[in-house]
Amino acid sequence: MASWESIPEDEKPFQRRLMEVAAGFTEHVDVQVGRIVDEVERLGYGDNTLIFYIWGDNGSSAEGQNGTISELLAQNGIPTTVPMHIKALDELGGLDVLGSPKTDNMYHSGWGWAGSTPYKGTKLLASHFGGTRNPMAVRWPAKIKPDATPRAQFHHCNDVVPTIYEVIGITPPRVVHGVPQDSIDGVSFAYTFDDAKAKGRLHTQYFEIMGSRSIYHDGWMASAFGPRIPWIPGLPAGINEWTPDKDKWELYNLEEDWSQANDLADKMPEKLAEMKEIFIIEAARNQALPIGGGLWVVVYHPELRISTPYKEWTFSGDITRMPEFCAPALGNKPNLVTIDAEIPADANGVLYALGGFSGGLACYVPDQVLCYEYNLFIVQRTQIRAKEKLPAGKVRIEVETKYAELRPAGPLDVTMKVNGKIAAKGKVPVSAPLLFTANDCLDIGTDLGSPVSLDYFDQAPFKFNGKIEQVHVKYIA
Repeated sequence: MASWESIPEDEKPFQRRLMEVAAGFTEHVDVQVGRIVDEVERLGYGDNTLIFYIWGDNGSSAEGQNGTISELLAQNGIPTTVPMHIKALDELGGLDVLGSPKTDNMYHSGWGWAGSTPYKGTKLLASHFGGTRNPMAVRWPAKIKPDATPRAQFHHCNDVVPTIYEVIGITPPRVVHGVPQDSIDGVSFAYTFDDAKAKGRLHTQYFEIMGSRSIYHDGWMASAFGPRIPWIPGLPAGINEWTPDKDKWELYNLEEDWSQANDLADKMPEKLAEMKEIFIIEAARNQALPIGGGLWVVVYHPELRISTPYKEWTFSGDITRMPEFCAPALGNKPNLVTIDAEIPADANGVLYALGGFSGGLACYVPDQVLCYEYNLFIVQRTQIRAKEKLPAGKVRIEVETKYAELRPAGPLDVTMKVNGKIAAKGKVPVSAPLLFTANDCLDIGTDLGSPVSLDYFDQAPFKFNGKIEQVHVKYIA
């Protein structure tokens, strides 16, 4: 991981602004939470409202890697360079664009490391507290006296629900609508509300994500870092040969070493063996086997990502907001899109769009010209434009996408036809192997979410002014 001193001077403004935006967002969220509490008070419910305020769902993130303007580059395993990000950002307007609708930025992993101080890890590491430990505040004026003394007892987010059940006197049902319920994991921490020094009651807790793992038991923790280093772009060397059996484990006495600084594995091999045995029992009990199973799709088989089972669709011309996970995978599976439309003499608008400005693809018509754009996470845009204008009247438009090289992130050949004749074709150098976004959609006849293309960003949603009769999508061999 790069030190601040090693960052080139011409890159430091970019890196500083990324963290400034994150800090501003953090402060904004905190203020909004305060507004919610103020409103609860104003309504007269403050004294008897139980609030759990957990700061984050994991430790600071290293998914920004070397600093990024489009976070899902990391999830797709696409390596880039900082100059690529700065160049793309400059084309959009420079540093002031960070934090705007034109970026999906994430700070440098070095800031993530600093944000997790004094712990060793970051998000995506279940092995060390920097990835898993978060501050929590509990407020319940009617029952809890204000007390600034930190509670040092070891607890997990699994323990929140049992705590609520205990304080309001609910026994969870064993059967719901005839379906037997799994037992609820977790131990109530209500006992800590009025006793900061009470002995901890959670004895064992496992952690695992994509091969990174650890086990806590009665003040001890055993940790295995796993095959992925979150802050290194691309896929790690040797990932195809990785096996959890060969991972090196570490051992820590958290009662004396809460930041995991002193590895006792070599000095206490029997204790480590005991902890590893507890881990495998807990992993089996919680259906966490096989270890590293989370890598199967992300690393080895992105084509198996969560998606619809269908291979062919027929859409009317008014389908909007179909989540990307449910929509045809137009950006990474060979496909043919056929559009039957009524084209006006002054045709303008989006025919279809998948994803958003941070990554996606769109077929659209500016000033009667058929265009296609493949937006690879802002850093690379491929535009294919017809040389002739679309004819007015009933028109059939076909967009065929095939792999030029069949491999994850492989290049794509895209061909557009109008009434059976080739109107334009081109090559997408790099494709998105997993997905474009975690929260955007497929739209037909408009682009309602974040607009894919800069060409119509200021005109969004750039609704098509003709009539789309039907859109047929089919995966092809």
